[in-house]
Amino acid sequence: MSGHLLAIDQGTTSSRAILFDGSGAILATAQRELPQIFPQSGWVEHDPTLIWQDSLAVARAALAEAGVTAADVAAIGIANQRETTVVWERASGRPIANAIVWQDRRTAAQCEALRRDNAGTLVQAKTGLLLDPYFSGTKIAWLLDHTDGARAAAERGELAFGTIDSWLLWQLTGGRIHATDATNASRTLLFDIHRQVWDDELCSLLRVPKSLLPEVCDSSGIVGETDPALFGRVIPIAGIAGDQQAATVGQGCFEPGMSKSTYGTGCFVVMNTGDQAVQSTNRLLTTVAYRIDGTVTYALEGSIFVAGAAVQWLRDGLNLIEQAPQSEALARDVDSTGGVYLVPAFTGLGAPYWDAEARGAILGLTRDTGIAHIVRAALEAVCYQTRDLLLAMEADAGAPIATLRVDGGMVGNDWLMQFLADVLDVAVERPAVTETTALGAAYLAGLGVGLYGSLGELATHWRRDKAFAPGMDAARRHQLYDAWIDAVRRVRTST
Repeated sequence: MSGHLLAIDQGTTSSRAILFDGSGAILATAQRELPQIFPQSGWVEHDPTLIWQDSLAVARAALAEAGVTAADVAAIGIANQRETTVVWERASGRPIANAIVWQDRRTAAQCEALRRDNAGTLVQAKTGLLLDPYFSGTKIAWLLDHTDGARAAAERGELAFGTIDSWLLWQLTGGRIHATDATNASRTLLFDIHRQVWDDELCSLLRVPKSLLPEVCDSSGIVGETDPALFGRVIPIAGIAGDQQAATVGQGCFEPGMSKSTYGTGCFVVMNTGDQAVQSTNRLLTTVAYRIDGTVTYALEGSIFVAGAAVQWLRDGLNLIEQAPQSEALARDVDSTGGVYLVPAFTGLGAPYWDAEARGAILGLTRDTGIAHIVRAALEAVCYQTRDLLLAMEADAGAPIATLRVDGGMVGNDWLMQFLADVLDVAVERPAVTETTALGAAYLAGLGVGLYGSLGELATHWRRDKAFAPGMDAARRHQLYDAWIDAVRRVRTST
């Protein structure tokens, strides 16, 4: 069997494919940017057909770049933007509408109504989640209620729901497999993470017919094979995980207490809690880290909706920079932000605030404020938001986090990583392979077809590129963070 592994990493702003060898080294990469659709304020959509077309195209391109064929690929792994919701016709495979993206806030009123009805306790107890538009359940109901004939068709069993992994799996297998893995199921508000089943009470509460839902599989193991017409021969699909769980695997965070933070469109901190589903008292999420051979490993997670997206906004919305890497040089050009704080609540605030109606703001502007100050404030906001999460996570876990492994597109910025270590007062470690989301999907696929014998074996592959040690004076750290808390207070609509 060949040792090549193909990862399809379908993210919020791009569709990417990376071909790895058995050691986890990158052999080839292909990527296409994914257009964002903003029909109304607070609404975010994607074209599901384009997602599929681009995912197939980049997978083929990665193989072509490496000069290999499907015969050289042992398995495919899928990592995906989570919670993003697609509903399609089973007979034709056509989506009934655009995908509603995880960032979308259109179901905020529905979530608030459920909270007023005291449904929040039930939802958290079963799913580990909070009632928020972020998750898939209320998005499904919205699509059924706002697409002509959809609810009736769903009741007749004619429609299928999936997060992006399910949508890609359906397409890759020629419509033969309708499945998801436990990590993605755990983000829907419909899945009991303790019993590992779709829950009748939750489906009734959110008005989602169970006939829509995919089969829930392990994160590692052969779930299907590609249609032979796609790559010239069949390839096993043997690994599936939501992007943050895939990154947790790629970072080798297999022991309780190990933590990673991914900096992409948003920022997501995940702490492995082993076989214990720790219920947060600090408004974090309890989630499935991975499920292998039927055994569930849990995690605590903090979700920030806007991280790299803030830099993208500086580039595309304000035209302050031409390329994202310019942000590092501009941040270095000034000694501080001059008291400027950017709160990037463009689609509300995530953990630990969970304020769907909050909106972004730039505070502390003076006549002396320049582009460099605003750009630096956007980068600093990523670090302050991470501190929000780590403080909550340490309180829930009852133990400090000594080291944070980081990955994602932003971590190549050395200035940002040093400021992160300073603000957190925690050692920050950047791995040699920062594409850990795709790497985790590849590892799960390799484990699923027997290329690797255990998670312990995968842990030995992790290599550090650079470590950043905290060096900021404690008084300065507290001063900066206290001012951040005040800035957040000014944009919040709820407490």
